[in-house]
Amino acid sequence: MKAKHRRTLELIFKRPVSGNVAWSDIEALFVSLGAEVSEREGSRIGVVLFGEIRVFHRPHPKPDTDKGAVASVRKWLEQNGVTP
Repeated sequence: MKAKHRRTLELIFKRPVSGNVAWSDIEALFVSLGAEVSEREGSRIGVVLFGEIRVFHRPHPKPDTDKGAVASVRKWLEQNGVTP
């Protein structure tokens, strides 16, 4: 895993939940883990990873991911053995 993706993973697992995680960094982390990312309706994206499909809402107009989405991503990664 590249250092940039490792830093993103550390931000995702930071306590308390960080509100400064760029969504593009989270998407790049998913891709580095082997995910297929596809566009959905509106600003939604589908992520196929760990044999599951998850749908996330791409934040706008700001690039930062809200704390609830970061917590959701953290929980999903943790359940599948991905930790910093």
